[in-house]
Amino acid sequence: MNLGSAAHSIPSRDVPVARLYGASASHKWLTISPPERYFPATWAEMVRSNARPARLWNNGIMLTLEFPVNDVRTVSDTKRAFYTIHTRPINSIYRRVVEELMVEMHLLAVNADFRYDAIYALGVVTAYDRFMQGYRPENDKPSIYTALCQAVGCDAQALRNDADLLSSQIAQLSLADFLDQVAQIQTGDTSGWKSSFKAIADNAQFKYSRLFAIGLYSILEKLDAEVVKDEKQRNEALQKISEPLKLNFEKVQKDLELYRSNLEKIAQAQIVMADMLKAEQKKREERAKARDAIATPPSDPA
Repeated sequence: MNLGSAAHSIPSRDVPVARLYGASASHKWLTISPPERYFPATWAEMVRSNARPARLWNNGIMLTLEFPVNDVRTVSDTKRAFYTIHTRPINSIYRRVVEELMVEMHLLAVNADFRYDAIYALGVVTAYDRFMQGYRPENDKPSIYTALCQAVGCDAQALRNDADLLSSQIAQLSLADFLDQVAQIQTGDTSGWKSSFKAIADNAQFKYSRLFAIGLYSILEKLDAEVVKDEKQRNEALQKISEPLKLNFEKVQKDLELYRSNLEKIAQAQIVMADMLKAEQKKREERAKARDAIATPPSDPA
């Protein structure tokens, strides 16, 4: 139906009446139902101003125009929520780490294809704990973690619980047993930890993420720490996991190389920061000794 001719066929009166109609994970449909009178130009402007095509319905009584209204939280919304929950300042070296993790979790949370699973939970917890090693004051780490999760709409304790449960479920396996069971995920038993892997393998729209890859890396590390240190063995294990889960192995490999590189960088930054703190402490002690020497008068030799 031609919007222009349909619009002109309806009598006009004042402005349209708006109501929210339905919803989805990423947007809502805004429905405009005109009363007896309206101005056709108003409809045309609504269509032109929207990035997605409008829909025009004729219910036998009046024409109804539907178009989507963006209802997705922005990165700014998430950052604002985080700093409202955790009000203490964050050490400058770690602030970038926290905000990058926050943005990554936010973008996944608002993606319609993203599905939460225990491997992702393990990736989030592992990334946070590794990157925040050495943070001072130590007592602020739980508050930052809680604020991070709450800002993106996650239950902080549930993430840790799911990560711990997955870790405990695979703890009794050897790496070879684990890889064999993943390889048979489509035909073998799918109870316990294997249910998450089966769901991923069956999901053609699975939303892969770096945090998911870190979760896989953490599993390998828990099963055989020596294997992840050897590039050839690590990549062979990752490829054996990627194939049955229908993951892009090269993407997984690249993301984990970056993850390992970033861990090394943060470790180096921690060493530099520790040296700076020691040097500052030494200077304070020397200044204190100098003040004591000035304040204490020399003793009378007589």
